[in-house]
Amino acid sequence: MTTPETLRSGPVTGEELELHSMPIRDPKRLAHWLSYALGAVVLVLTFRFVVLNPHWDWPTIGSWLFSRRVVSGLLNTVLITVVSTAVGLVLGLVVAAFRLSRFAVLRGMAAVYVWIIRATPGLVLILFVYFLAALMPTLSLGLPFADPFFEVPTNHVISQFSAAVIGLSAYLGAYSAEIFRGGVLSVHQGQFETCHSLGLSAWRTYTKVVGPQIIRVITPSLANEVVTMFKNTSLVSVIGYVELLTTVQLVYSQNFKTIPMLTVAVIWYLVLTSLAMLGQSRLEKRFGRGFDRRVVKNTVPVATAEQEGRHD
Repeated sequence: MTTPETLRSGPVTGEELELHSMPIRDPKRLAHWLSYALGAVVLVLTFRFVVLNPHWDWPTIGSWLFSRRVVSGLLNTVLITVVSTAVGLVLGLVVAAFRLSRFAVLRGMAAVYVWIIRATPGLVLILFVYFLAALMPTLSLGLPFADPFFEVPTNHVISQFSAAVIGLSAYLGAYSAEIFRGGVLSVHQGQFETCHSLGLSAWRTYTKVVGPQIIRVITPSLANEVVTMFKNTSLVSVIGYVELLTTVQLVYSQNFKTIPMLTVAVIWYLVLTSLAMLGQSRLEKRFGRGFDRRVVKNTVPVATAEQEGRHD
């Protein structure tokens, strides 16, 4: 639609030409330069605090970073994380299925489990599992109110490693169950009805149709829980399991290099977290194809005076 300004005829004055030739200044340029200046100041202060501060004792950090003792504790951390994550995710799937079940008893059991675990700190949960023998001296298998078929002392089953795995798995199971449930609820009910009308089984519905959509939705939250598991392994130091943090604690109790040894632990936690975040980005890229939220700016060609004249 043309306006009276576009229909104005006559020669263009010099003042108008000068206005059109002036460059368009970005009003955000000053803010950009201020942000660069702030970033430079933070970078200089960080360099001064980390590199030029002799109290970090970087030679000690370098000598212990790849030592056999620290690497052994690191491997124990990775082992606990992998086993606990695998068991916790399977448990979370089962609990999520119970929460979405049509049977009220299963929904109630799953809701109570999630409620108790989410209300219990991870440290308390690990200690509770480790001292389970005080509550149940023996673990038995059999029918209720009858002689057990199999019985074993609880202390023979609940070791430091098993207590750590059970506690961390139960903790992750409750949180991952809610993530799985939220992912299922994010898919429109019409897709499930369509798959049912096409004769697809529940397995094919979840693996071929709604599964990729659920994975795309739950990947950020679930990856955050897996990253948290790396850090939660430090909680098992209270029961004496020798993982990464326990290892550095034992070392600095002998050489009194507290800050350097804690820095060694932080560096390895950063490495493990970075690997987990790399896997998260790959997974998001794999299941996020076709859902790119980046805004694409469309350029609209400007009509020339000749074309406007033809339209008129």
